[in-house]
This record gives sequence, C-alpha cells and structure tokens, in this order.
Amino acid sequence: MKPARIIILAVAVVAAGLAGVLAMRLTGGKPAAVKQIADVQKVPAVRVLVAAENLPVGARLNDKSVRWMPWPENNVVEGFITDSGRPKAIEELSGVVVRLPMFEGEPVRGEKIADASGRIMSSLLPSGKRAVATEISVETGAGGFILPNDRVDVIMVRKGETDAYLTETILTNIRVLAIDQQIEESKEGGKAVLGATATLELTPDQAKVITVAQQMADRLSLALRSVADAQEADTAAADYLLSGRSGQSAVQVIKSGAIVGAAQGALK
Repeated sequence: MKPARIIILAVAVVAAGLAGVLAMRLTGGKPAAVKQIADVQKVPAVRVLVAAENLPVGARLNDKSVRWMPWPENNVVEGFITDSGRPKAIEELSGVVVRLPMFEGEPVRGEKIADASGRIMSSLLPSGKRAVATEISVETGAGGFILPNDRVDVIMVRKGETDAYLTETILTNIRVLAIDQQIEESKEGGKAVLGATATLELTPDQAKVITVAQQMADRLSLALRSVADAQEADTAAADYLLSGRSGQSAVQVIKSGAIVGAAQGALK
C-alpha cells in the first residue's frame, strides 16, 4: 500500500475517533441536565378543595360540584380547605349554600359559603343586612334585564305639592338578591327575567327608607348599574325619610305623598 493511502486512512480513523468521543460527551451531558431540571420542578404540594364547576349564588355543594386538586404548598393561604386539615370536607360540606359565585378550579373558602339549612335567603345575607322586597315591572325593572347579584339604584317618582312630578334617587348601588323566587343568575348568558318582585340587600336604615318610599311614591324604579361601579359605597340612603334617631320610636305622617310630620314617643 502506498504511503499516501496509509496517511489518508490514518487521518480518517483519527477523525472518526474524535467524532465518537465528541458524540459521547454530548450525549453523556443530557441526562444530567434533564435531572437538574426535574429537581428544580419538584415542589411540595398538598390537596386543596376546589370547585369542580362554575357555581352560581344559591347553589348547593355536593360530591360532584367540588373536588381535591394538587396545590403548591407554599401558595396555600389561610382559608383554603386542605385534605390534611379537613379530610372529610366533601362529606361535611354537602348541601352547603354558595353565597358568592365560584368558578371551576377556584379554592372553596369559608366566606363564600353558608350553612346547609333550608333557609337559603337568610344564608345569603351578610351580617347586618336585611332582605326587603319591592314590586317591579318591565318598565320599572330595566326591561327585565336585572338579574340576581346585579347592582341597582332605587329611584322614587312622586307628585309634589304643585302636582309636578319629582324624581330622586333614594338608594344607590344596591345588590339584588332575587327576582321573584329566582336567586341564581341566568345560565343562558344573561337572559332577561320578567319578574314581579325584586328582593334587595339593605342595611336596617335603608330598609326603613324604602318602606317609607313605598308609601309615598307613585312609582319606584330600579336603574341597573354598570359592573364598573360595583366598588362604590352601598350604604347611602335618603336620610330625610328616616326619623327616631334619638332612640325614640317614630311614626311618619304622610299626606298626599309628602311627609308632613312625625309623632315620637319613648321606646318601651
């Protein structure tokens, strides 16, 4: 064999050897990298009770509406229900009423649910609030597009001393608890509800205001508010309709749709 061929063959063998060594190094480094990534992704997890479906206000929990979901342990906050702290939570919460809407995958928290009694409406009321019903119609209820959990202003229309009609907003940013007997939002994406009665969530003073207004008004209308205004205060009321603030009982005297006086006496 000629020397030139021998040299070429030797060079080829050396190149092949170098390529093999390089390939071994490259493939040998991959498992270490994968192992390192896997180690980084291993985070301690616990199981947290979450909604298994979208749950509207008034729904009752059962074994199909909630489930356990793995949750990063360092992201568990106070109020979450875990299987280590409450392993029988699904059975214990069966029949509990949903007070605020919950979405699929959202952790179940105590402030969003109420007791499992049959008194759904009283379970939905926050502490210090009252449920008061008022008559509505298509004309006074935003054409039927007011749904439970919407926010409204209550507008009173009455005839003044000169027979001119007066309008005033007596309550603002009031939450609607129910339309007739419906306490859940429409499942058809906001379908109109033509009801005859709206049940409102009010403070005790607001309940007094609307009771007086129902006697004075020629009409009470509900004005639907934008969801962008939901953070505004919801405790304002037409204070001039209230009386008896000094701890005395009071009787409002209403004549021709106007307050003409109040008779007071000591509470007994």
